[in-house]
Formats: sequence, C-alpha cells, structure tokens
Amino acid sequence: MSQTFANIQAEEFSIGLGTIIEPTAVIRGLQGKAKKIHLGDHCYIGHHVQIICDDFSLGDYSKIQHNTNIHGYLPCHIGHNLWMGQYSIVDSIGGMTIGNNCGVGAHSQLWSHIKYGDTLEGCRFLSEKEMKIGNDVWFVGHCIVSPIHAEDKSMALAGSVVTKDMLYNQIYSGSPAVSISHKIGYQFEEKSTEQKFEQLCSIFDQFKIKSNLSNPPVKIVMNKEEILDDENSYFVLADRAYTKFNRPEEIAFMKYLLPDKAKFIPY
Repeated sequence: MSQTFANIQAEEFSIGLGTIIEPTAVIRGLQGKAKKIHLGDHCYIGHHVQIICDDFSLGDYSKIQHNTNIHGYLPCHIGHNLWMGQYSIVDSIGGMTIGNNCGVGAHSQLWSHIKYGDTLEGCRFLSEKEMKIGNDVWFVGHCIVSPIHAEDKSMALAGSVVTKDMLYNQIYSGSPAVSISHKIGYQFEEKSTEQKFEQLCSIFDQFKIKSNLSNPPVKIVMNKEEILDDENSYFVLADRAYTKFNRPEEIAFMKYLLPDKAKFIPY
C-alpha cells in the first residue's frame, strides 16, 4: 500500500513499534518514492538524516544519528542493534549488507563504488561492488572503508582506511589498515555459556533493582529447549536470541542491555 508522510516517500512503507523519526530526516527513493522501506521496532532516525535508496531495511533497536547520509541504486539492508554515529556516509551504489549488532562510529564512510575519472581519457578506476559486513563488526570512528567483506566480529580502530577484507575477530588499524591482533589481541575473547549465564543473571538482577521490578516476565536460559509456552520473554544465551512479544518489561530490558552490556536478536 502506498503511504506518504511529511518526510517519508515510499510505495511500501512499514514502521515498527516505538520507532522515532525526527521531523528533519528525509527518507525517499532516488527519483521520488522509494519502492520499499522497512524500519523495525524501537529504532531512532536522527535529525537531518538522509536515506535515499529504493530498497532500504533497518532491524530492531537500531540508531542512526544526526546528519548521516545513506544512498545508492541497489538495496541497503541493515540488521538489528545497529549504532551509527553522526555524519557518517553509507553508499549502496554497489549494494550494502550490514549484519546484526554492528557499530559504525561517527564520521565513518562505507563506500561500495569508485566512480569519477574520465574513462574515455583512460581512467582505470571505475567499479561497483557489494559491501558485505558480518555480525558484531565495529568501525570505531572516522573510518573510510572500500567495498570489502568484513567477517563477523572484525574491528577497525579509529581513523583506519580499510581497503582489503577483514578476517574473523581480527582488529585492524592504519592507512591502509592491517591486522594488529598479533600485537593487541582480538575484539572478542572466548567465554563459556556458564560464564555468560552468570554475567547475564547479574545484569538482570541489576536491571530489576534499577527498574523497581521484582518479577518481570523475562527469563534467562542457556538453551532454546528451556523455553516454555508461557507469558515470559526468553533470552537464550546459546543462540543470542529472544522470544519477542514487545511487552514493556522486555523492551525495557533490551534498552538496558544496549549498547554495550549484551545484544540479542529476535527469533
């Protein structure tokens, strides 16, 4: 169904529960109405954000801060729990896929094309290539990224110029960026499910105290097999996923966890 809002132009548009779009933001297609725009639950689109893309999707609990520009001919699909800092640029001319739980620090630029020089005159630099960013990837800030594949849990430190693929759980730095994990270690360390369970239970206890909730309908379990057919929202450590009902207590807990305590995506 065609829907038109003051600052949104799209033939198909869906917006989730609790999502805020500031009135100065602009969401549209390249030549007027976008074909398809989907915004998940509890997202935030800041002031003067421009999303100019015919096919754009954004997962739950994602935040795009002010003056960010997202544009391109091809689809731009972003997963859950994104945090994108102000004045960032995301180019989807070659296509852009960003996984769950990713961070893009302020003033970063993600480019999926090289295009300007006069090819008739012999310029050799003309390309469009899809950028694929996995889950839990973090560009700390002021990063400039070419159309690469960033594998899960990879990280680029502030000011990195990334021209080659980023490998699983490696940390990159410099211009051009190279892995420095052999010097400083990895973004993620290994934890057992038991360790994570104990830590998350402690976080949950703190949440209950701060929220003045003695027995919220939220349960922490290790495995999916422990989910019961009841009224609780289950947070399952083995899958990093939860049963989504959008109850107030569940929403409050998710917001308490983000951005740096824990990240879960809905089943």
